[in-house]
Amino acid sequence: MMNEINAQSNYNQYPFYNGELGLIYSKKNSSFRIWSPSAKEAQLLLYKDGENGQPFKTIDLTKDINGTWHTTLTGDWKGKFYVFRVMINSKWNNEIPDPYAKAVGINGKRAMVIDLKDTDPQGWVNDKSPAFSKYNNAVDAVIYELHVRDAGIDENSGIKHKGKFLGLAELGTHSKEGLATGLSHLKELGVTHIHLLPFFDYASVDESKPDHQYNWGYDPLNYNVPEGSYSTNPYDGITRIKELKQMIETFHKNGLRIIFDAVYNHTALTEKSNFNQLVPGYYYRHKQDGEFSNATGCNNETASEMPMMRKFMIESILYWAKEYHIDGFRFDLMGVHDIETMNIISKELHKIKPDIILYGEGWTAGDSPLPDSLRALKKNAWELNGIAVFSDDIRDGIKGSVFTAKDRGFVSGKLGMEESVKFGIVAACEHPQIDYSKDNYSKHAFAANPGNTVTYCECHDNNTLWDKLALSMPDASVEDRKAMQQLALTIVLTSQGIPFLHAGTEFLRSKNGVENSYKSGDDINAIKWSLKKENIDVTNYVKQLIKIRKEHPAFRMTTAKQVAENILFDQHVHERTIAYTINGAALKDKWETIFIAFNGSDATKEFSLPDGHWKMAFDRGAEIEPASGKIQLKKYSAAILYKD
Repeated sequence: MMNEINAQSNYNQYPFYNGELGLIYSKKNSSFRIWSPSAKEAQLLLYKDGENGQPFKTIDLTKDINGTWHTTLTGDWKGKFYVFRVMINSKWNNEIPDPYAKAVGINGKRAMVIDLKDTDPQGWVNDKSPAFSKYNNAVDAVIYELHVRDAGIDENSGIKHKGKFLGLAELGTHSKEGLATGLSHLKELGVTHIHLLPFFDYASVDESKPDHQYNWGYDPLNYNVPEGSYSTNPYDGITRIKELKQMIETFHKNGLRIIFDAVYNHTALTEKSNFNQLVPGYYYRHKQDGEFSNATGCNNETASEMPMMRKFMIESILYWAKEYHIDGFRFDLMGVHDIETMNIISKELHKIKPDIILYGEGWTAGDSPLPDSLRALKKNAWELNGIAVFSDDIRDGIKGSVFTAKDRGFVSGKLGMEESVKFGIVAACEHPQIDYSKDNYSKHAFAANPGNTVTYCECHDNNTLWDKLALSMPDASVEDRKAMQQLALTIVLTSQGIPFLHAGTEFLRSKNGVENSYKSGDDINAIKWSLKKENIDVTNYVKQLIKIRKEHPAFRMTTAKQVAENILFDQHVHERTIAYTINGAALKDKWETIFIAFNGSDATKEFSLPDGHWKMAFDRGAEIEPASGKIQLKKYSAAILYKD
């Protein structure tokens, strides 16, 4: 393979094809087209089965314009399976299902000829995304990150189709304790968007034995096809599509939007990937010695700046948005992708859905040959149009470094984290009172506006917040750690930016200390619904926080100017504490002024209140002293006060 790559070092000489690739189906004929400019021959092979048997027909493709190969078959080929193969350097490469395949058989080995109209559930044509606020600004969202299988696989989920798309579409499910689970729980909680970990067709789970393996799914196989292990019949290409659409339609009817976890930064396979079998080397970045570059930590990184890779990303994402009515995209290791491609994607998506939400990880897992200045890194977030980046500044400021289990953060009493949390409170925007030299990572504002920043303290990666607190505070009581967890979530849900919650955080989800559970199985990853009963006080606490956020625009500012002008930090508070006011009146909030205080220390602290008569909106152990104009706040707690 290295000889092939070195022999084709100048990929810029390859022609660009601007037309439609893959299968174009109709009852009268089916057209097949691939892009493989380096091929000397190309073939289409047709099968009756998605996994077994020999091809019943082999067709030589005709070399066509701009590096493409093409054939048209007359008649109705619906229900048949197909693959391509090409000859390069006098050798036939492996059969591949077609990078643009929209339906596949079991384990994605062969593409399937379908009529997409057959995949629409009843009423799909009338499906509409629900409003998530009066204005539908990105900062009005409350995102909840969930894995399809985790949500319902627990024996106490009350869900019939456990681990399936249809299971998430079940309404009225409840645990043996009688509390809402699954979709009903999400509605009850009040979140607006459900970010689902990858549900495209991924490589690591045998779809014929889905209960024998587990994976988060960050190993793309067929980008434009739903994952078969989440369907009731992975052998049939139509079933997985229809069931995913049924789930999305049900979510929309129940006021929830769906975010697609997009993983275009690498492929599951490298030399043997669908891309590489057709055009060796082209779709990936390479080091100077010709080896595959690996900024993703997954053995390869795709080259979004290459015209045909850029075309693929744009068309694939638009396909998901249009065909599946997706409401947002989260980009895995977005720092691998180039800024120009990301901005084109944003522009095209906003044309068809102005209130779509886009965000990603503004970092990589290693060095990339593409210069930092050209990539969608956190430090370049201000160059991204309508795209947010995760703020690891506030994440680690709140709980300590994700890379050091015993490291503590603001909520667990670590000194010196105040400025990092304040940096997150203003959503990484420019603010005159932030001392950027004291922030844990960024030394300057990186966000052009609050919608540029995802505010969070945990996600599927690394330890859950509850486990992190146990590892970093082993001697703390359960009650103290519960208080720390609630303080952390209060900071996230009252800060500017787009708030993001990890599934189960509202009832202290644990993964038994497993740091990265991407293949750890159901015993570690399943959401244990009995925890909701055990920690119903925390669940209700989070519900109330979400309700307050959604009702008050003061927590959802849309411009950096608003943030700089309307948030005023108290510069004279105790160490390990933060206090600030928001000018609600200027933001047309019914609360004229809002006072927020956080105590990350292990002792009760006193805060001075600005003049006026204050009312308690929300607290965990706060006591107002009207006569003295002060408030006493217990250890590891928060309070929200207001004047109306």
